[in-house]
Amino acid sequence: MCLQNLLSILCFVLAISFSYVSAQKCVDSMFFRPNGTYDTNRHLILSNLASNVSSRDGYYNGSVGEGPDRIYALGLCIPGTDPKVCDDCMQIASTGILQNCPNQTDSYDWRSQKTLCFVRYSNSSFFNKMDLEPTMVIGDLNSGLFQGDLAAYTRTWEEFMNSMITRVGRTRYLADISPRIGSARIYALMQCIPGISSMECETCIRDNVRMYQSCCNGFIGGTIRKPVCFFRWDGSEYLGAFGDTPSLPPPSPDGKTISTGAIVAVVVSVVIFVVLLALVLVIRKRRQSYKTLKPKTDDDMTSPQSLQFDFMTLEAATDKFSRNNKLGKGGFGEVYKGMLPNETEVAVKRLSSNSGQGTQEFKNEVVIVAKLQHKNLVRLLGFCLERDEQILVYEFVPNKSLNYFLFGNKQKHLLDPTKKSQLDWKRRYNIIGGITRGLLYLHQDSRLTIIHRDIKASNILLDADMNPKIADFGMARNFRVDQTEDNTRRVVGTFGYMPPEYVTHGQFSTKSDVYSFGVLILEIVCGKKNSSFYKIDDSGGNLVTHVWRLWNNDSPLDLIDPAIEESCDNDKVIRCIHIGLLCVQETPVDRPEMSTIFQMLTNSSITLPVPRPPGFFFRNRSNLDPLTYGSELGQSSSKSIPYTIDSASITRVTPR
Repeated sequence: MCLQNLLSILCFVLAISFSYVSAQKCVDSMFFRPNGTYDTNRHLILSNLASNVSSRDGYYNGSVGEGPDRIYALGLCIPGTDPKVCDDCMQIASTGILQNCPNQTDSYDWRSQKTLCFVRYSNSSFFNKMDLEPTMVIGDLNSGLFQGDLAAYTRTWEEFMNSMITRVGRTRYLADISPRIGSARIYALMQCIPGISSMECETCIRDNVRMYQSCCNGFIGGTIRKPVCFFRWDGSEYLGAFGDTPSLPPPSPDGKTISTGAIVAVVVSVVIFVVLLALVLVIRKRRQSYKTLKPKTDDDMTSPQSLQFDFMTLEAATDKFSRNNKLGKGGFGEVYKGMLPNETEVAVKRLSSNSGQGTQEFKNEVVIVAKLQHKNLVRLLGFCLERDEQILVYEFVPNKSLNYFLFGNKQKHLLDPTKKSQLDWKRRYNIIGGITRGLLYLHQDSRLTIIHRDIKASNILLDADMNPKIADFGMARNFRVDQTEDNTRRVVGTFGYMPPEYVTHGQFSTKSDVYSFGVLILEIVCGKKNSSFYKIDDSGGNLVTHVWRLWNNDSPLDLIDPAIEESCDNDKVIRCIHIGLLCVQETPVDRPEMSTIFQMLTNSSITLPVPRPPGFFFRNRSNLDPLTYGSELGQSSSKSIPYTIDSASITRVTPR
């Protein structure tokens, strides 16, 4: 008997030792070829998993790719986890699984990192599949065996776990505290993935509890992990899971019940508290001077009240919107640098009070951007609707815009060569990749499919490390889950970046942003604005046409910006030009999705299709300035529209 117990403890110790070295479980049944399409898709979906989970109330599942290269991934945090804590946990788990499972097609990890989070990927769909293996056993030997009446402790432990098992199936998550066992308590947590049934959840957790009992009965603390469920218990609180759980009072030493007077006192106190709370809520409601912002869909993406700033705070932060703090001016107002009382630098976008425009754009920006969390998007910190003011508060991005570095100060008509030289080829290629990831998040991985509609160099801000952040969501539109395209009578945006189907028919989809992104790629590689070729002999009227002609003359390297000739990789430059031309093709269905573009950029083994002629292809010079094209559909005449093939074909964007 002693030998049997010794062997059980030894097995437990070994299991713990190996589990702490690698918390990931890499399934060794199948493997993929490194640096192939499946590997690219794996990096793509896992690198975006943290932001998807933290921005979707702690749960996300999705897939990337087609056929044998398709990969499925799931991530979750336990309910009630702070989004930032959830994001940190998911980042660590996703990075760890990429590093420690280099070529396995199926892996998972339950990660304990201030909270509990879960990551799994596979080459087959598992979201509703009951997988009980492989299993990981992890325990805490520091506390050792329970010291006291072990039989009573074991009996209470088993009764408590059985009680939790019967309850966990309904919600797939449960964290509870046992009654006291002397001076000790049991803190237990059970979690199943949402896709399995309540009965399957109960079965999985019961199997975990049984497995723990068979090897480690009597120890204070331990964990059993499976691909679809998690079980942990300990002698003290952990992972922030019990913060809101009220402590249970110790039993009365003389066994007496609570007196009637005590019950009445408690009830009266509760009633008084509820009445006071109701009064406070009514007063706060009456004091609210701002309107409730709602998006045009029935989605729950509303602006959080916690993001609201008062006007006096922003006025003080910007030194009363001093000219010295002015960063720039856009179509709907001016942007100022500010310093909040906690010494946080911010960018304050103040809508022009006398412009008579921009109200809808302001509302769009708040309801859309408030829930977006991605490193390649400018983060919205708050807003102000007070004294007829409409103000947005963003994180401060120190290095201005990509437009400033590529094309200079348009107000002073100057290009600083030292600024442009900072954008060597490595940085430009990184900027292209960052914009790709940001748009991929908007189109595929955010809560809704979001169309930016104004992607251009001046709306790409650069942080201290020259990483890109997409800004200015005033024109953005979101799609319902069953919607693939939309129409508008009001065509807004920047000419030269707008695709033909949007300009001529008011139709837009994710392929509208793809077109704009294609123009931007060509500008980054060439170091010239799309509009800079107008009225230049033999230019064809715009950069896109100029690139298309040189491409067909087999001289794409003539397009390279002289500032990067010495630092660039010719093969990557040509590939970027090729991708840019694929993005600006006339027909939307011919343009690649952002997920495909990401694969094209990160996997050089993928063969690119032959591009078709671009939209707004100038066959000959015109005496008309395309920049004067009207912004309202139907207001412009044919004299202001450059040559284009009339096509109303719009791609079908797969909804989520």
